[in-house]
Amino acid sequence: MADFPDIKQQDEFPDSRHEFFLRGPAGKLECVADVPDPAEGIAATIVICHPHTQHGGSMHNKVVTIMERSMRELGLHTLRFNFRGAGESDGEYDEGYGETDDLFAVTEWVRRSRPADNLWLGGFSFGSYITLRAAQNLRLGQLISIAPPVTRFGFDELNHPDCPWLVIQGDEDDVVKFEDVAGWVEKTEPPPEFIVMEHAGHFFHRRLMDLRGLLKNGVRPNLPS
Repeated sequence: MADFPDIKQQDEFPDSRHEFFLRGPAGKLECVADVPDPAEGIAATIVICHPHTQHGGSMHNKVVTIMERSMRELGLHTLRFNFRGAGESDGEYDEGYGETDDLFAVTEWVRRSRPADNLWLGGFSFGSYITLRAAQNLRLGQLISIAPPVTRFGFDELNHPDCPWLVIQGDEDDVVKFEDVAGWVEKTEPPPEFIVMEHAGHFFHRRLMDLRGLLKNGVRPNLPS
């Protein structure tokens, strides 16, 4: 990773919601961390990745934030960040390659700042591709993929991660076709757990609270004790 001495690095995971920057391969990465209620906290941290930067994706996307909220309500510490070229993060879009390096920089920091935690990854749309790419080389407790764009990126080149894997897809998605995702899930060995949300589009408009419930119920059996 390149050295950027002008970036003030956050050393410890914050003990309340906090916006900060981390050093990434292309410069600073804009991050937001949040923490669960102390009485509900468990030994797990999830890093959540956003949709395509060139189509307005950022860590403030509503699907990303509802995933963050649902995981925090289950007791996880959470971290969202902007890929290179999004928000105040430095750099430019790099077709998934540099974005995967960005994610590795963030997960490395999480490992250092919360070494006893299970590491989880979650991604929406383009973010689901980046998290699956990174999962090939990370030890994870859980992977969550929402509306994976399986025909637009090289999903077929990637293997099932060595952890529980939840895929959620709306059956009325006008960006990522339900039939494409269902076919990809069917030929994946072993197949991930696949949840279909009826009458839901790509951005889950008017269905975010339902998505919140599906997320919580889908991963609850895999929470660390």
